[in-house]
Amino acid sequence: MTATTPNFQTKLATKKYQVEVGRTHPLGATPCINGVNFSIFAEHATSVELLLFEKPNDLEPIQIIKLDPRNNKTFHFWHIYVKELKPGTAYAYRVDGPQDLHRTGNRFNKNKVLLDPYSKGNANALWNRIDALGSKNNLTTSMRSVVMDISDYDWEGDRPLNRPMSDTIIYEVHVGGFTKSPSSDCKHKGTFSGVIEKIPYLKKLGITAVELLPIFDFDETEIVREVDGTPLKDYWGYNPHSFFAPETSYCHSPKEKNPINEFRDMVKALHKEGIEVILDVVFNHTSEGNHEGPTINFKGLGNSTYYHLVPWARQYYMDYSGCGNTFNCNHPIAEKLIVECLEFWVKEMHVDGFRFDEGSILSRGQDGVPMIHPPVVWHIETSAALAETKIIAEAWDAGGLYLIGYFPGYRWAEWNGRFRDDIRRFVKGDPGLVGAVAVRLAGSADLYQDTGHLPINSVNFITCHDGFTLNDLVSYNDKHNEANGEGNQDGISENLSWNCGVEGETDDPTIDALRQRQIKNFAAILLLSQGVPMIVAGDEVRRTQKGNNNAYCQDNEISWFDWNLVEKNADIFRFFKLMIDFRSCYCHPGLRRSYFFNGEVNERGLADISWHGCKLFSPGWHDPYARVLAYTLGGFDGNADIHVMLNMYWEDIEFEIPSLQDRRWYKVVDTAEPSPMDVVERGKETMVSGDVCVVKNRSIVVLISQ
Repeated sequence: MTATTPNFQTKLATKKYQVEVGRTHPLGATPCINGVNFSIFAEHATSVELLLFEKPNDLEPIQIIKLDPRNNKTFHFWHIYVKELKPGTAYAYRVDGPQDLHRTGNRFNKNKVLLDPYSKGNANALWNRIDALGSKNNLTTSMRSVVMDISDYDWEGDRPLNRPMSDTIIYEVHVGGFTKSPSSDCKHKGTFSGVIEKIPYLKKLGITAVELLPIFDFDETEIVREVDGTPLKDYWGYNPHSFFAPETSYCHSPKEKNPINEFRDMVKALHKEGIEVILDVVFNHTSEGNHEGPTINFKGLGNSTYYHLVPWARQYYMDYSGCGNTFNCNHPIAEKLIVECLEFWVKEMHVDGFRFDEGSILSRGQDGVPMIHPPVVWHIETSAALAETKIIAEAWDAGGLYLIGYFPGYRWAEWNGRFRDDIRRFVKGDPGLVGAVAVRLAGSADLYQDTGHLPINSVNFITCHDGFTLNDLVSYNDKHNEANGEGNQDGISENLSWNCGVEGETDDPTIDALRQRQIKNFAAILLLSQGVPMIVAGDEVRRTQKGNNNAYCQDNEISWFDWNLVEKNADIFRFFKLMIDFRSCYCHPGLRRSYFFNGEVNERGLADISWHGCKLFSPGWHDPYARVLAYTLGGFDGNADIHVMLNMYWEDIEFEIPSLQDRRWYKVVDTAEPSPMDVVERGKETMVSGDVCVVKNRSIVVLISQ
């Protein structure tokens, strides 16, 4: 034992817990009836010390327990049972072992105080990231894990909702930014409780699931750079250090030190209103960064186990993630951690699904090469505990691995980047895309059908957190990321956007009307397409980031949801709401197919889908100048038929419409019309007479049969 302050021995003597050998599993700190069991994995360690703190913010431990490798180590698991220890106690580890950066990559450092990778809660009031660099003793400025009793919670009968994927409409949202703005009028701004306060808004909009940007504990104090004297920090949270612990800054009562239950309160409240919770999870890298980054947990416990190291210079990290390091997901111990983590969030936190950031990294073997059957991917797919959860991959990574349509497994859905790109180009007026657009509208069979997948494997989106908002997509030709302090070099440059004639904000009513129409065009296509639609929070009210397409470090008005826009752009909100209602309507199951179209014909002679151009059954598949497309969805079992006409040309065009037996066509949607005629409520459709319909320039018309 080493004294860290002059009064250390005196304080140590005031508290002395008795210990027993303990057990290897479960990993982490597990409260029992008469104490707490601790277990960690540290394969190459020669010495492990458990530090106990009476309070999380105490500068020094009340007891240091040195684990005996003869009694407290089973294979590579170090374990001990501390009698009479109670939940709420803070703890951490010091781990020593060989340092051989060049040959083995081991980075043991007995001076560093380490978090438990399985910790369910952490305290960071003393945390200084700079002190975690190098070899400095950081006892007094370290984070500490906290023993959490997760059994004491009343779920009131709550369970994951298990909504069918085909009926799902995802709403991607940042927990903090959703309610941080003063305009939110929330009592607990920027927190899990703030989300609860906005559930009536989510319910009114009609989405069925929130996909939360990362809520695993990350270092929200990390300053990435300063711009004009203002420190910019990690806002998005895509740099986690603890996969089992909720981010404490999203709690409104940090003094209670129970982020677990605050998260549960949010899940339970959302479930009561029929809204599922999907977590955006980051297993591809961690906050510890590259060889110059801090030591927080994984580096100090098993650097060569948890990370991909450069084979010929193991002091450096392979960076397939673009964030400094890459988690070695298919090492058996890393695989174990990932799967047990996901099962924890489902079993104990009632989460309904996961979206995997840079999910292609999950398919890389320990040598970094893509695997045909990556163990962690298939373990997630086949886990009984995860069988009813939604699993969604961002099927690419920064190392160039692009697996859209080829991601391993059957159940995995994918963010469909091809959908995003093809629809963006079509709506802005690029010619010769109608064939590609038809494939996207029909569920991207070119990507999924031959591999035995289904339309529900495609998560369709126009925008996401990473890139322009929908308003900015129709308002900017170029990115404007100067506020990030990287000389506008960050963020992608090819956004497939069109500013409608003016860069940025405008007072020109003609330009603004065109932008309104383009936004409605995007929303209509998204919600009329087969697959699973995803909407980014704020797109439904024209939220803007002033042209910033990489707002990862902007914890301010650039990123926050401006709730004044809900009233200002109520017409756009209404359009989104009614389009969601139209898609979800029990009369229109043809918009939510679980299987691809196969040419089946209904009792009125209409095929499940028929493609047209301006003339019936004459789509311009081979016309390099085509900017129009139409199609008919035949209704089955008495359901309505749907006819959609898309005109992305800059002039009005007449479209032929199919004749019907014993039914008439009624107009539901016309994006060229002002609200409330752009989309009408059920029962207020207007009958269309004749055999042609004029579709105005850059607009979409939707008809239903009655």
